[in-house]
Amino acid sequence: MRSQQCSCLRSRVIEFLIQSAHLLEVSPIVKYSALSLLADRFYPVLVRFLRDGKSPDNWLLLPLRESNLQLFGLISIWVSSKMHDTPPLCIKNLKPLADKYIKEQHFTTRDLLEAKIKFFKVIEFGIGVTNIAFNFVEELLIQLREVARVGEHVKFEACMDIMDLLYEKEETSVLYRSPRSLAASILVAAYLITVPKRKWEFPVLPWVKFVTSCKEEEVVDCVRYILNRTLEYQPL
Repeated sequence: MRSQQCSCLRSRVIEFLIQSAHLLEVSPIVKYSALSLLADRFYPVLVRFLRDGKSPDNWLLLPLRESNLQLFGLISIWVSSKMHDTPPLCIKNLKPLADKYIKEQHFTTRDLLEAKIKFFKVIEFGIGVTNIAFNFVEELLIQLREVARVGEHVKFEACMDIMDLLYEKEETSVLYRSPRSLAASILVAAYLITVPKRKWEFPVLPWVKFVTSCKEEEVVDCVRYILNRTLEYQPL
């Protein structure tokens, strides 16, 4: 039961982060770096604390309230913006959004600053996010458009929609053999979803295998997994 509750809670918080990124009008790299920081690094540590019976001595970390995790979602966007934006977001951007959309609790400016410190401590001050699937998807799409005209039909928005879906469904960890392999699979899935069938002459699967050195069977399995969770496809 606790595992199911954590999974549902995580899904709602990821959805909140995605909506907040949209409201704040941040760039895709800020959004997906924030998702990686929160979903792939911060949240799993808290779940391990619960599983191992440990109790961090801070009201922002435990009990695992949805409102507190929403706050940390905003913090992850803030940290990501500091890495990628000039100028970055500031508290004046985040505080009104927190006041309006976090319903269960009111957070002060001091709470946001405290949450930022706790966020860094939980992820052990490791904020490097260059090795994320989003970066590889972007690179692969640019390369595809350089070598094949059909690449213009592959919608970048479809790639992002797939990544959002995988984060919301907690399936990035299931598919995360490597960020490059996940990116290759996302690109192939987006190709199948957005390119008209009559233009499927480009050998996209052998191509991604060549440029990424990923195993073809892993990419195929991952693409099937992705397509089985979308509504706009014909099964492989």
